[in-house]
Amino acid sequence: MHFTKPEWVMHKDSAKSDQSTKRLSIFSVHVHPDGSRIATGGLDAKIRIWSTKPILNEESEHSGKPPKSLCTLTMHTGPVLTVRWAHSGKWLASGSDDETVLVWDHDPNARGKVWGSDEINVEGWKPLKRLQGHESDVTDVAWSPGDRYLASVGLDSAVMVWCGFTLERLRKLDQHQGFVKGVCWDPVGEFLATQSDDRTVKIWKTTDWSLEAEVRKPFEDSPGSTFFRRLSWSPDGAHITASNATNNKGYVFIAAVITRNTWTSEISLVGHENTVEVAAYNPHIFLRNPGSPVSTSNICSVVALGADDRSVSVWQTKSARPLIVAKEVFERQIMDLSWSWDGLTLYAASSDGTIAAFQFDSTELEGIASHSEQEQYLAKFGFTPPPLPEGYSHTSNNDSVKIAQAQPVNGFDPRSASVGPEKVNILVAKRAPKDKKRATLVPNSATAVPTSRLPSAAGPSSSSTPPMSSQAPNGMSSARRAPLTQVSQTPSSFPLPSEQPFSDQTDSWSRNQPMMDLDVPIDAFDSVMQGSAKGKRKASAVMDLTEENQNQKPPAIRARTLGGDRPVEMHVPKPLSTWSSPLRHPPQHQGFHGGHGVDPVLPTPPLLSYLRSEIEGSGDFLEAKNVEETGITEVAFISGKQTEWLDYLPSPVMAVKATNSYCAVAMEDGSVNVYSHTGRKLMPTMVLGAPCSALEGCRNALLVITSNGQVHSWNVKKQCANFPPVSVHSLYALSPNTVLISAAVRENGTPIAHCSDGIVYAYEATLLTWVKLAERWWAEGSDFWSGRQRGNSTTANRGIMSTIESSIAFTPDENAAEKPRPNWWSAALTLGHLETRLHSTRILDSPQEYRQALLMYAKKIADEGFRAKGEELIRELFGPVYWRPGKEETWVSTVVGTPKRDLLKDVLSVFGRSKTLSGLASQWQDTLKKATNEEQF
Repeated sequence: MHFTKPEWVMHKDSAKSDQSTKRLSIFSVHVHPDGSRIATGGLDAKIRIWSTKPILNEESEHSGKPPKSLCTLTMHTGPVLTVRWAHSGKWLASGSDDETVLVWDHDPNARGKVWGSDEINVEGWKPLKRLQGHESDVTDVAWSPGDRYLASVGLDSAVMVWCGFTLERLRKLDQHQGFVKGVCWDPVGEFLATQSDDRTVKIWKTTDWSLEAEVRKPFEDSPGSTFFRRLSWSPDGAHITASNATNNKGYVFIAAVITRNTWTSEISLVGHENTVEVAAYNPHIFLRNPGSPVSTSNICSVVALGADDRSVSVWQTKSARPLIVAKEVFERQIMDLSWSWDGLTLYAASSDGTIAAFQFDSTELEGIASHSEQEQYLAKFGFTPPPLPEGYSHTSNNDSVKIAQAQPVNGFDPRSASVGPEKVNILVAKRAPKDKKRATLVPNSATAVPTSRLPSAAGPSSSSTPPMSSQAPNGMSSARRAPLTQVSQTPSSFPLPSEQPFSDQTDSWSRNQPMMDLDVPIDAFDSVMQGSAKGKRKASAVMDLTEENQNQKPPAIRARTLGGDRPVEMHVPKPLSTWSSPLRHPPQHQGFHGGHGVDPVLPTPPLLSYLRSEIEGSGDFLEAKNVEETGITEVAFISGKQTEWLDYLPSPVMAVKATNSYCAVAMEDGSVNVYSHTGRKLMPTMVLGAPCSALEGCRNALLVITSNGQVHSWNVKKQCANFPPVSVHSLYALSPNTVLISAAVRENGTPIAHCSDGIVYAYEATLLTWVKLAERWWAEGSDFWSGRQRGNSTTANRGIMSTIESSIAFTPDENAAEKPRPNWWSAALTLGHLETRLHSTRILDSPQEYRQALLMYAKKIADEGFRAKGEELIRELFGPVYWRPGKEETWVSTVVGTPKRDLLKDVLSVFGRSKTLSGLASQWQDTLKKATNEEQF
């Protein structure tokens, strides 16, 4: 077996130089089905795709061919906790701390420099759809057999099941009572298994999504301290191996093996010295006696375990002892494991920011069975999967694809590694007769060439292939390679540089391709393609809204709209390189560069050929087209299949935003147009003096942040500014390397800025200054920090404040030792945090969260017995003694739209249940009753 640990596979802070870069934790790793690449997700909120050949082949590592880093994906706004390739290899699913699941699709036009860094994307991947519905961190995702379903789980205690074809949500399973940290599918397709901090593994039926069984016994004493509880189902369907189980009342750390149908756990994998974080089965079944046929008595499985004791173990179920134990291969706990499809390579990822690869020889994992034999064995269960959605498929009906399906994926069957040319899957687009937008994997027989291999018993083989022009980035160190047991060389194959799957040839998306059968609808273009499938709309089109012979009324003619006589067309965004202007800031400006007498500079969005903003929940959208060939810029509003209005602009569009009240367009020359849904200009063209860096909206509120750091907020309905323009310079004067991660605006016009220093700011117009809404400082000691409270959150309606705190809450403890704290540390930070939350929810105009924070604050005061604080809070809410409703006074009787004295009733109820402040509560309850009844004091 070979052990490899490539130092160049890392997630890092791209804003820092290489010399001072610290490795960031890697939370997930997964191998593409063809074995040519792996995906990793890390603390930097990025997904990185790497070639496996430089990891497994030392010569390829030194030559830089193929490139080590293939792609960096940057759409998530929080740490990426899980990445999983679909079984078809076409899509990649990722789950993040930002509460979303993203499904990525290959995009040959997305190659080039990564915005805001010096990295180069050799191949391109684009977000196909954002799956929203989780209310907290998404910890794990899994594709079902055949990619029929996608399941996601998270810290909101929910299990989401999505259609693997339409990517629509099918079911939400919410019977867990704690963080859900692991999910896996039965290879037969009959069941789904999830594991949670509520110390259960739940088995769900896929036929009706009912609860089949609940396993508790091996997890009753399991600790809740692990990042994950990743579990895995054996390839023969007979067992589930679940992580974070214990024996002997919690003193022995084990992985529990759960038997199918009885759902009991009588088998334990014992030996790790700390909690097991992840279990991962080898995708192949193994024959106990290779000379005998496949049968229940003649098969076994191989499973790998990763634990918090920094070790990895590999077990074969026919043996009571592990095949190998690799101890201290990492400096911190193992977060994820993934086997290659050929079953001979195991990848492990650790929170220390490194990965490792374990390469096995076929003689070490003896008796490996083919996937076709495995499918025949699984057929004995007699389960019939549900039919696919009509018109959808992850595979083509083409005969060549059927042939490819019968072959090992990408030539990774070890028994046929040295025979014949390699079959390489590439992504090819083909035109379907019904004009639907679909994608499919087909084999490229034209590029089937012999592949160079490591020496084998049959002798060396080689091929001559033109080298790739792209070079590996500088400053990468060599991998560490060390044999842990015996060292042997086995025939294996790697894609040559020119054979990298998902070919990046520009003509692969050409409309002139003779085979264009696109099977998977692209989410952004579903409605467009359904409309255009019926042909172009005629200029004199008439819509008949009456029934024949009904009072002899003439047919109703559809109202004429500006641009309504043209069909809605499909457009793919692409960056524009030649449409340049001196007003634009180059995209390399990543942070705010403050200084003495120098305005801060924000990055501007890349200039694209097509932009789109959809009105939430309606399907209507605003689009902008920057036509590079003609120099014409057009904006249009689309409702269903009809263009409602269009306009032409003198400057290219950089950002668009549509709400249920207006449509806004920001142009490169620093001007902004605001339209109604019928295309009328609601406000004059506003000239801001610099291009837009961020454009956000919420109902009637519109927010623009310009590249010179000016923040503008308007009420579109009232056609007025919410406050004079304000600069963000004060936020970054002391920290010039801080980066603006995201911006938003509340309905009341309050701008929100989420920065990379872990602080979320808002501009308070009444104070004429920026204020802190939330910061990670409170995590140091507050009892009510959201990171400590989310496990009990089962409410379906999370407010803006909870969302903000969740977005900055996930920060792993880098210091193992507990810091010494003063006696009053927790009480002081808890009160300070709740007082900040009260101010923040008031600024954000969130009544429900304000009331929740107020009651938590009152309870903390009562628990600590702080009478003076309690009495001051009561007087603030009670107001003047002789105040009555309708009486005009300077005292404001409401807060966030709620009467203060109504809130006081709840506060007094909390004080009344305490031992220390019950007397104070009783006194003020009498006073409040008299004031309510207008009695004399």
